[in-house]
Amino acid sequence: MSAVAFGQPVTATYGSADPTAPLVVLLHGRGSNEREILSLATQLPGDIAYTAVRAPLAEGSGFAWFANRGIGRPVAASLAVSMKWFRSWLDSVAPIGRPVILVGFSGGAAFAGGLILDDPARFTGAAVLYGTLPFDAGLSVEPARLAHLPVFVAQGDQDHVIPAELLERTWNYLLSESGAPTEAHRDPGGHGLSETVVSALGEWIAHRLRFVKHQHVPSGGPRAGVHWPTVPGGRLPERRGPHPRVSWSIPQQQSTDIAPVDLQERLLAHVREMAGVTVGASHISVPGAVGFSLEDRGPDEQAYLVPSAGEFAHLHPQYDGSLHLTLPAALAADLVAQGWGRMHPWAGTRLSPGFVMVYGPRDDDELATIEGVVAASHAYATGRLIDSPSSESLPLPSRIQ
Repeated sequence: MSAVAFGQPVTATYGSADPTAPLVVLLHGRGSNEREILSLATQLPGDIAYTAVRAPLAEGSGFAWFANRGIGRPVAASLAVSMKWFRSWLDSVAPIGRPVILVGFSGGAAFAGGLILDDPARFTGAAVLYGTLPFDAGLSVEPARLAHLPVFVAQGDQDHVIPAELLERTWNYLLSESGAPTEAHRDPGGHGLSETVVSALGEWIAHRLRFVKHQHVPSGGPRAGVHWPTVPGGRLPERRGPHPRVSWSIPQQQSTDIAPVDLQERLLAHVREMAGVTVGASHISVPGAVGFSLEDRGPDEQAYLVPSAGEFAHLHPQYDGSLHLTLPAALAADLVAQGWGRMHPWAGTRLSPGFVMVYGPRDDDELATIEGVVAASHAYATGRLIDSPSSESLPLPSRIQ
């Protein structure tokens, strides 16, 4: 592999010429080029600017984003140089405020992964297609690193190009501790885009950009010093043990580490007693889920799972035992970082960005903590807890302090 001069990138464009239109940046695979991946744009939503960028390193008859020490394993210094070069170009064509979604295939997926791990707040979303995140390349993969950054991930069951352990690690991190609301797709094919995945990708891009246009969007990444006014001491403790197994498709359901039925019933009884709460069938969840709604509610529609019904939380049936609820952005990210749950795949694309799953309680101590989490959701829905970087709040009623 020989390096070319890192001058202005060679690009190919498609779609809108409006310099303020949302920008989708297409990142090709190793040994390919910008022209090949630009064809993908013809199958994606219109009224968007698409730019395919040629990677800076020559490789065979094509180009690559970084030097490798093995398939899917970038040389850290090479990746860092390429990312700096790319960011300089991106900042010139898409100033802060212009929505930018990255779509990377194979080696381009690893490069996109490096960019979002390096600076998650810079991007509106990212698609990681048939590739791995650049683990062990000097980038942080801390819990909630990608909080509130919607990600689309696609893999093929018969992919024999990317090492299986890297595909699995990417899948597990994105769907769990990363904090990214992740829409995931697996198909029976190999290392190549299927029509089903391309169609789903187009829908995901359209939903994300529609949400960004009409709703308040929190920036990605974890927050420091998060204050929980409804939890003793103001800090959410770290949950013990590994994460339970959770479905990666819709509906999102917990399938292991199920809360004992008596704890589920006690949690339900506790929420029934919260001020102004009515209990009934959920308007959005699976049959048998119990919804918690408010008639006298606060003004922020993003504080609700179903704004029209005032549903701010629901408890899943006893075979599951988890909850879905809404939280201010900082609290939702902290909940994931401390291991108490994960983001809903559609948070920030079709649903409130604070839409999270909370794992069911396994013992009395966990029940007490989760009651505090539900209290925060209730306070958010009633307008007593403000969605801000520091989770500032108005004075809370004594019953939920």
